[in-house]
Amino acid sequence: MKLLTYKDAGYERFIKSLNRNAVPTDDLYSVVADIIANVKRRGNKALFEYTEKFDGVKLTARSLYVSDAEMAEAEGLVDDEVKKAIAAAKKNIHAFAKRSMRKDWKYKNVQGAEVGERFVPYDRVGVYVPGGKAPLVSTALMTAAFAQAAGVPEILAATPVGADGKVNPALLYALRESGVTEVMKVGGAQAIAAMALGTSKVRCVEKIFGPGNSFVVEAKRQLVGAVSIDLLPGPSEVLVIADKSANPAFIAADLLAQAEHGGDSVVGFITDSKGLITRVQQQIDKQMKKLSRVDYIKDVLKRGTFVLQVKNLDDAVEICNEFAPEHLSLIVDGESEDFWLDKIRTAGAVYVGNYSAVAVGDFLAGPSHTLPTGGSGKSFSGIRADQFQRRTSIVRMDKKAVEKSLTHVQQFARVEGLDAHGASVEIRAKS
Repeated sequence: MKLLTYKDAGYERFIKSLNRNAVPTDDLYSVVADIIANVKRRGNKALFEYTEKFDGVKLTARSLYVSDAEMAEAEGLVDDEVKKAIAAAKKNIHAFAKRSMRKDWKYKNVQGAEVGERFVPYDRVGVYVPGGKAPLVSTALMTAAFAQAAGVPEILAATPVGADGKVNPALLYALRESGVTEVMKVGGAQAIAAMALGTSKVRCVEKIFGPGNSFVVEAKRQLVGAVSIDLLPGPSEVLVIADKSANPAFIAADLLAQAEHGGDSVVGFITDSKGLITRVQQQIDKQMKKLSRVDYIKDVLKRGTFVLQVKNLDDAVEICNEFAPEHLSLIVDGESEDFWLDKIRTAGAVYVGNYSAVAVGDFLAGPSHTLPTGGSGKSFSGIRADQFQRRTSIVRMDKKAVEKSLTHVQQFARVEGLDAHGASVEIRAKS
């Protein structure tokens, strides 16, 4: 872990490095651009070659999608307790989604024109579910179940398969329960390219959702225009801001939980209490011995973890708003929770208080765990139900409303040199 206090020489330089933006390296940009161009040019053949190269699996046109038989087999392999957990999470997600969806509305403006908005679900969306180190069953729910709640009729999921050419049974079950209509056995940037551009076997989608590694996120970024995207959700992040009232065992547990993702995960801990840092470090050493993914955890603690002792919580909040973490755990004296919460502007999700475990939000609470990372929280929000709705504005006028609008429209038409615009309103007003 990188440990710095506000008195250390390198402290200010490190703080400046935490002001991130989601801009790819030249190498990453080039690799992903080549993959997209290859899929665009060669379609299915490119998908099959990349899948064999990266996943060690030979796909064909017949095995590209999960079959009904595979889906039925997967359901039989999932135990009842897992099914109950999936059902509980979906219930919370749908309840949360229904409250955050936009609803049609209308009113009459000053000139008497009826104006409003209409919201309808997208017809076909794609959701990406990472594979690799762990079958992210919860991510299926945190993407597709929102689409399901919004009423999207066609949901294409893409996820990499294991060496046996199959998708994890619990993941498949969660996808089906979340309303997914097709599951494509392809991962990586090539899956994003196929969903956005289409091939002879893949019908393109209107919008793509879901997290992934740096290649997946960059593919989404490059394909904006060919398709719409939700946000830029990459490797997992957590930042903990705590004062001396925090429970060190709880903080250590949350830090270890995020480090468990491995890879390029980022783990941060900021406090104004030197004693709390010592107690958290002791808890990390104690708890880590009992965990199964200790190699991943040690790697993240070594390469992707920082601990900062700040002068005060104002400094901690300022750093947080520059860093824009995916998850923020805010653990401060109970009477001041709302005071400090009001100062947080850029976090993807905030977990308030000692007992608000980030893992409950990851799996069950209701809001999506697909959140902006890499500093993109300054510009993007996490997945929500209204992102699955297409917005259309509505204008309805009678002759009286046109007459009242004419003078103002004529002025705009005159200063912009668009006389046909003015004439199109005048002809109605004087009819």
